[in-house]
Amino acid sequence: MNHDACPVSGYSDCTLRERAMEREKPVSRSAAWKDALSKAKKVELLLLDVDGVLTDGTVFYTPDAGEIKGFNTQDGFGLRILQEAGIKVGLITARNAEAVSRRAKDLKIEHVCAGCSDKGTAFAEMLAKTGLKPEQVACMGDDWLDLPMLLRAGCAFAPANAAPELRQRADYVTARCGGHGAVREVCELILEAKGLLAAILAKHLGGGVR
Repeated sequence: MNHDACPVSGYSDCTLRERAMEREKPVSRSAAWKDALSKAKKVELLLLDVDGVLTDGTVFYTPDAGEIKGFNTQDGFGLRILQEAGIKVGLITARNAEAVSRRAKDLKIEHVCAGCSDKGTAFAEMLAKTGLKPEQVACMGDDWLDLPMLLRAGCAFAPANAAPELRQRADYVTARCGGHGAVREVCELILEAKGLLAAILAKHLGGGVR
């Protein structure tokens, strides 16, 4: 066996082979992730709160009475591949900001309810609009206003920094905080539950594992 170091990487052939094998291993998932898969398998619509879920909850006021919000690109990509896989996405938020409308447009999110303080009613309206049953809907929220929709959903998610009352009632609490990839984590969980994640990843790897 050749143990000579590669002149480019500095690693031996054996080490390079081991590193290649390590990259081919499936991503390790927690027991909580695996427990949530059975409910997530039924999901056809993911409803999200915005502040504290798609953002970190920080709101900046501008001199012209506007608002500035920061969105995570990994979350955006996760929502894009989720929709490409046929899973609908909706936003239910108590605030009504131009940034939300723009983000929804950028991500081609069709179902948006802004300025909704009664999220239980908004949830029911989403069901009527889409024709789906509660068990086909997943919701993700971070604070008490989100409880009415989380308690009605077939699958409930909360980011790591959510209020304790939501984390206690969620089927899965993400390892990441809101605005920092928590939504991406949920997108991948739903896609894995439906047996679609590996094929989507392979597509982005050029058809094979690298």
